[in-house]
Amino acid sequence: MQPRELLHYSQFGSGEPLVILHGLFGSSKNWQSLARQFGEHFAVFTVDLRNHGDSFHDADMNYEVMAEDLQRLLKHLGIGPYHLLCHSMGGKVAMLAALKYPDHFTKLVVADIAPVSYSHDHDGLLKPIMAVRLDEMTSRVDVDNALKPAIADPLLRGFLLQNLSRDEAGWRWKVNWQAIDQQMSELTGYPQEELSWSIDIPTLFIRGENSNYVGEPEIAVIRQNFDMPTIETLAQAGHWLHAEQPKLFLEKVLQFLR
Repeated sequence: MQPRELLHYSQFGSGEPLVILHGLFGSSKNWQSLARQFGEHFAVFTVDLRNHGDSFHDADMNYEVMAEDLQRLLKHLGIGPYHLLCHSMGGKVAMLAALKYPDHFTKLVVADIAPVSYSHDHDGLLKPIMAVRLDEMTSRVDVDNALKPAIADPLLRGFLLQNLSRDEAGWRWKVNWQAIDQQMSELTGYPQEELSWSIDIPTLFIRGENSNYVGEPEIAVIRQNFDMPTIETLAQAGHWLHAEQPKLFLEKVLQFLR
């Protein structure tokens, strides 16, 4: 059994190592389909970041500790140098890790995020979720119905409900909603002292055509802080571009990594 301080991961395929990091409220399971396809070309490691998926829960939730978590796991596995593919929150973890441990990276792919601070409206998700009395729920449908008045979008509820699990003790959330709620300003922000750095790792930024996460102001920051950025736009895709256009996403990433 892994020590508690090591992140949970799954492995697919063989070849050069490719590590995948998910976004906020997600998990490594969101990447299973693409990971199997990437596994035809690479040894793929999909990782659950702290307070997500099957990784440990902890009150601390910021990019410094998450970058250290990643480094600790990969050192334990003896992996390196490696490619790193990441989405949203995972992208911020990856960019900080690339700054701190540049010799461990081969190439970096960042999906729909930039090294900047963002505003957020997650209170409309977190408060209703934390208000659900799981001990009173008898089925997943019950939880879905409890969330429906506050979270009308069925696709969003379905995504959030992927974090719901059941064991002998009953229903539980795999996401540590309380820790995330308490440190949301850390997660939507970015360490200000790191905004004057330069990364010379070949990096692909893929943004969704219909997303507002990476516009011209964010691209300007990227160009200030990355020596070799390639910026691509994925047509007919929003923030969840890898789920909305998986085939095109796969093609762009493989073309870059090869």
